[in-house]
Amino acid sequence: MKPDASLGLAALEWLDTAVIRLDACGRVLDLNPAAEQCIGSGRERARGRSLAALTELPPELKSVLGSMPGRGRGRHLQELKMRGGSYDCTVQAVDDGSLLLELHNLQWERHRAKLQQQELQAGLMELLSRNLGHEIRNPLGGIRGAAQMLATELENEQELPELATLARMIMRESDRIEELIARFGRPSLEPTDVDFYPLLAEVIELLRAEFGDAVGIERDFDPSLPPLYCDAAALRQILHNLLRNACQAQAGCIVLRTRIVHAPALLQTSQAALRVEIEDDGAGVPEALRPLLFLPMVTGRRDGTGLGLALAQQMAAAHGGILSYEPGEAAGSRFTLLLPLRAERPGHHHQPAAGVEPDD
Repeated sequence: MKPDASLGLAALEWLDTAVIRLDACGRVLDLNPAAEQCIGSGRERARGRSLAALTELPPELKSVLGSMPGRGRGRHLQELKMRGGSYDCTVQAVDDGSLLLELHNLQWERHRAKLQQQELQAGLMELLSRNLGHEIRNPLGGIRGAAQMLATELENEQELPELATLARMIMRESDRIEELIARFGRPSLEPTDVDFYPLLAEVIELLRAEFGDAVGIERDFDPSLPPLYCDAAALRQILHNLLRNACQAQAGCIVLRTRIVHAPALLQTSQAALRVEIEDDGAGVPEALRPLLFLPMVTGRRDGTGLGLALAQQMAAAHGGILSYEPGEAAGSRFTLLLPLRAERPGHHHQPAAGVEPDD
């Protein structure tokens, strides 16, 4: 659509896209709230002033603003570093000689891509849940029914009480599998206040039991972490899946890092958040698998199911958080978990548990 000099910004007030209109001399005529964040200046202060005087402009943008014709096709610039982040920019000449700048925040664009991937993953997980649940429930119902009949018969035999106990155990475990199937693809959370470090210590203890001392663990912890309001079982499963994957990737060392970050843009919240980084020096993820890593049934191991990371991301999303991946600088992988923190209750001060003191 051809730009119009009479274009009003009222319709753009709620957009994430930053829009700035400049006169022929590069002075600001108008801008929307997203642009205020982009250049670090309020609207009233910015109007009538040179854009270059308000904020440091990337050299590419300076060049384009100085060479734009009065009319003609727009110019497109990628990954410009501005005060508010990294932006893709379109500069378009308007009929009256002014310039219209549109700056798309790449952080928001990447966040939207993650949300779209999570929506796709949730749909696939629900589909998998229905199909897998149907295939498992049929034989599981037969197993439970047979165990129930066997338990009834054995309870009348005084000489075989231990066998009746085993039959009841089969029934109980069958019921547990049924419950897991019901929750699979549709996580139901039961949040409580959870101390993160003792829970992490439990996960590390499980890994030690399975892998011994083959993998070293370095801790770089934030000592001021308050209790998390989350589902303890879900968080334990997320951490266990991530750490176990690192061990199975033949890592020699895993670095665990915790930090509190304030108003993380990726979570679109003004609250603080817990950031947990799990970095390893293992085999890493093949490049071809990286875009599909969190989709169900995607795995780089012959004996893998491709469900661990999909479930971990789904449980993170159910908490309002994000689980992301990036390759390590030299080798291995880095997974980052962001979980929002609620305001700490008055008078409650968290201290790391014994045995899991943060490193200095």
